[in-house]
Amino acid sequence: MGEFTVLGLRVLREVMRCGSFSAAADRLGYTQSAVSRQIRLMERAAGRALFERRARGVRPTAAGRVVARHAEIVLGDLDAARQELLELEARPRGRLRVGGFASAMAAVLPRAMADFARRHPHITLVPREGTSAALLNAVARRRSDVAVVAAPAAAPAELLVVPLLDDPLFVAVPSTHRLARRTTVSAALLRDERWIVGSLEPGTPLLGAWLGGSAPARPYVVRDWSAKLGLVAAGLGVTVVPGLARTALPAAVTALRIDHEDAVRPTVAVLRRESVSGTAASASSAAESLSGAVEFLDALHAAVAHVQRKAATER
Repeated sequence: MGEFTVLGLRVLREVMRCGSFSAAADRLGYTQSAVSRQIRLMERAAGRALFERRARGVRPTAAGRVVARHAEIVLGDLDAARQELLELEARPRGRLRVGGFASAMAAVLPRAMADFARRHPHITLVPREGTSAALLNAVARRRSDVAVVAAPAAAPAELLVVPLLDDPLFVAVPSTHRLARRTTVSAALLRDERWIVGSLEPGTPLLGAWLGGSAPARPYVVRDWSAKLGLVAAGLGVTVVPGLARTALPAAVTALRIDHEDAVRPTVAVLRRESVSGTAASASSAAESLSGAVEFLDALHAAVAHVQRKAATER
């Protein structure tokens, strides 16, 4: 079995997009035989056929779709690396890698980034979305400088945890729902609802169903926020949303505050303690990133305050 190559992945992606070897060859500036050779090498690496040859063009097999999906990820990462290298040459004075979970990326991070960028145009901001656990690990391993995460039960000793807010949890229902005119709702009122959840794992009230500990019946499992809200808007069920996401809800969806003292998500910012203590690396760009992480906290606090004020006026 051979190895997948970057060139082969690029050729495969273009064949997927064009639906034929000849059209892909025209787009890439290759000969058709060169495209065919790359696909054969990719099929040898995969150990199976990636395309069904037809009279008019080709169609991907199940294996071809798998490889193409990963090709998009790999090539996207390589393009991002190339862009970062170009930015490094254009702006050598530093960068700040900032991260947040999905709803923070939708509401708080963009505003904080815009504020920080106005005051520090010489620092390149590199955003990253992920789960709280993944972002916490990224900061601890120096792959991110500051991140907005759900408050962890325990954090590595080298990390500083800064409280941002106790984010209330809401249930999103269709605007035509029988409960839509309410402002709050209890778990008892939600017991008979069809739930749209991001996970069936226990202990995930944000991703799961808020039913006072019982499991939802016949839930839809969807991780993407826009997909979850699309299902809610279509009247297919209800889902838990954080308060930070309320201002971004579509018009066909109404949010009801969950009436329970535990229905909050403590949200914090994490950064390395050396950012505050000043024990930065000697390189000027690294030192600037560390000091930038501390200054980014001010932008985060201001962004959180703005989102809370906006949510309060829309109640």
